[in-house]
Amino acid sequence: MELKITKLYPNAILPSFAHEGDAGMDLYVHRVIEETANQITYGLGIAVKIPDNHAGLIFPRSSIRKYDLMLSNSVGLVDSGYVGELQATFNKTNPCYFDGKYYDIDERCCQLVVLPLARFDIKEVDTLETTQRGTGGFGSTGTH
Repeated sequence: MELKITKLYPNAILPSFAHEGDAGMDLYVHRVIEETANQITYGLGIAVKIPDNHAGLIFPRSSIRKYDLMLSNSVGLVDSGYVGELQATFNKTNPCYFDGKYYDIDERCCQLVVLPLARFDIKEVDTLETTQRGTGGFGSTGTH
């Protein structure tokens, strides 16, 4: 299967898998679109055509723990119909700290994972079947 990618700028960096078997492709910062006291939005310099019946998920890299940032929407969703520039907005975790560590241009900031979608018909029912877990909410499965 192919993943079609367009560089929107000649010096943008194409996504790549760091290791054989990796689930996510590294995405690179191309430019700062906007920076405020609380957030920074990066343009990744590329557009991607996610295959039909698939979704692209943008996750922060595990190295984000070394930065004063948190991906603002936790996980970005790229639908197959979106072919604009990929972007990532990060919340500054300590906006009062003006010398915070943020991503630099051409640095890896996120990962793109492309997954197939399950399609189903939605059916309204009066009740749902009983399960072992039932309707217990957060922490209801025990202490282990």
